[in-house]
Amino acid sequence: MKVDVAIIGGGLVGCSAALALRQRGLSVALLERGFCGAQASGVNYGGVRRQGRPIEQLPLAQRAHAIWPKLRQLIGIDGEFRRTGQLKLARNEAEMASLEAYARGAASTDLKLELLGANALAERFPWIDREIAVGASFSADDGQANPRLVSAGFAAAARRAGVEIYEQTPVLGVSKEAEGFLVDAQGVPAIRAAHLVNAAGAWAGPFADAFREGVPLGRIYPSMIVTEPMKVFMTVNTGVEGGEVYARQVERGNCIIGGQRGAARVDDADFSRPTDVGVTTVMQRAVRLFPSLKNAHAIRFWSGTEGAMPDKNPVIGQSSTTSGLIHAFGFSGAGFQIAPGVGEVIAELITTGETTTPIDAFSITRFSVDAAKGSGAGAPPQSPQSRGT
Repeated sequence: MKVDVAIIGGGLVGCSAALALRQRGLSVALLERGFCGAQASGVNYGGVRRQGRPIEQLPLAQRAHAIWPKLRQLIGIDGEFRRTGQLKLARNEAEMASLEAYARGAASTDLKLELLGANALAERFPWIDREIAVGASFSADDGQANPRLVSAGFAAAARRAGVEIYEQTPVLGVSKEAEGFLVDAQGVPAIRAAHLVNAAGAWAGPFADAFREGVPLGRIYPSMIVTEPMKVFMTVNTGVEGGEVYARQVERGNCIIGGQRGAARVDDADFSRPTDVGVTTVMQRAVRLFPSLKNAHAIRFWSGTEGAMPDKNPVIGQSSTTSGLIHAFGFSGAGFQIAPGVGEVIAELITTGETTTPIDAFSITRFSVDAAKGSGAGAPPQSPQSRGT
């Protein structure tokens, strides 16, 4: 099979890039070791926020911000996206000072933040314990969505647009050829592509290694809780400075709560589970902030596997060693909101060689390139990734 672009990874980044490329007329094959959106993209918290991101991510977040209200036109569903606003709480003066400093740093961007003191916070959001929260930063245009619907929706839209999607298809090896790339995947004929996108999430490291671009990619396991349906009281997507607890309530009345990590399964580190301590800790923190949760029943828990970088910024952009290769991974638990924007950026890089959105801060060259890792002409090193994404 010969295509213009091969994409490794069927998360939200890979699927949004595939759709954007098809809209520009390119042929695309996407390979996913499991099911599209089954890892971090489909099991995350669902916060659609710009607030709290590193300042260098805000132009990209703003680009994605313009896409979210158009989901129905783009993928056929709205993904339960709602611009409810996003509130970040301070529990002490040090946290409030941190919010104020962030607001000053973001003042030159399109992110409009409103700082609230204790009295204003209590008046506008009476469901928050005023003895715990001393102030907040509010982004009125941020919101929330259902990751299970959004991730599957982008995959379905890409398939309808003509992307060849291969699920349960591990990538066994990648190599550079004179006219592009050769992708060897389990159960399908060899794929030759002029361009290759490494959007393999927590499994992206060995594919970067194969082209002499070693990166310190780690793993985190965000863990979530959902409660029974309750009377709606939480009107905005809410978190605390430092990220120790965050919560949102959907229209059905269920509250989704996060802030702790799960743990990798002993038998297979590609998957994770919530921990008893993590679940108990985050629920206790949530109840202290939101008294309405005091008697709520938690009905489900889950966790997912996410790639993380030491500086909490992703790797996005062209390879420093190999023409035609694009990297997009390492979103460190915050990729959901920016993913549709990343997809457009990837499509621009492939079709024009540049992008209108600043991404220099996300270059893979900010890490040392280990030329001893891989030759760019064979399979990725043996690791969980060698089973493909």
